[in-house]
Formats: sequence, C-alpha cells, structure tokens
Amino acid sequence: MRFVAKRCGVQFKPPSIVLIYEHTESKKVRKRIIPVRNFSKYSDYSMAAEKLKNHPRHRDYLDGVCQSQLEKLHLILRDHLQGFSLEHSLHSFRLDPDEDLNKLDDEELARKKGQMDEMFEKNRRRKNDPDFVYDVEVDFTKTAEEKCSWDDESDDGF
Repeated sequence: MRFVAKRCGVQFKPPSIVLIYEHTESKKVRKRIIPVRNFSKYSDYSMAAEKLKNHPRHRDYLDGVCQSQLEKLHLILRDHLQGFSLEHSLHSFRLDPDEDLNKLDDEELARKKGQMDEMFEKNRRRKNDPDFVYDVEVDFTKTAEEKCSWDDESDDGF
C-alpha cells in the first residue's frame, strides 16, 4: 500500500469525498477530492460507497478507509441533497439510551444499529487482548428497591 488515509470528510458543492492521506515513500501529506458522480437524494448510499471504494482510479487511496465510514459520508451527502442540515445528519448517528427505537423508520434504525455494531466491535475483547478475562462474574444486585407494574400482579406461575 502506497497511501495511508489520515482523515476523511465530505464537501457539499460539488458533492465529493475529501481524503487527507500520506504517501508512504515520500511521507508527504496530501489532499484528494474525489467527486461523487450520479448520486442523488434517492441513491443507495451503501452501493455508492462500495462502487467508489472499488473504482480503479480511487482504489489505492481508499484502501485504508473502512466501508462503514464511506457509507456514513455518503449518507451525509444524501441527507444534504434531501435538504437536511449537517447537524441533523450527525445527530442521527448518535446513540441515545432513552430513545425509543420502535418509533424510527427503517433507514434511521439501520443507522442506529450500525452505530451499535461499531461500538460493540470497538469495545469487544478478544482472546489475545491483554485485558481479556475468560469468565467474568458480575453481581447485579439492586441498590434500591425498584417496583414495576408486573411485580404487583399475582403469581400465576408464568
């Protein structure tokens, strides 16, 4: 690999992916603007990201960029084309533990699940990790007596 990706971002006019990379031989840091062509507010962001990553002209540059990051950048571009603000797009990637995921549409739910998967992989402990413990025991005792509506019902054996 001759290029190491350092940062990725979007440019709205014209719709483009901006890549800051380092050339491994010369150690120079450069910026590459990759135009996103034939992309509309109705486009499939994952298909467009995959197509861009596998494009012969950009393949070497985008080799170090993960597919999910390219998908996020394409989602931000698509949201912009649909008239949403950057803040709205970035907020849709944040996880709120009190948010009711049942009220989200399919696309927003997919975004949240993608974030959850990413957080899981980031926090995951593998056997070769230095802080890996095989059998973790956690005591989940209640500190305060909590009552729930189902606690009040009679015990019918269910």
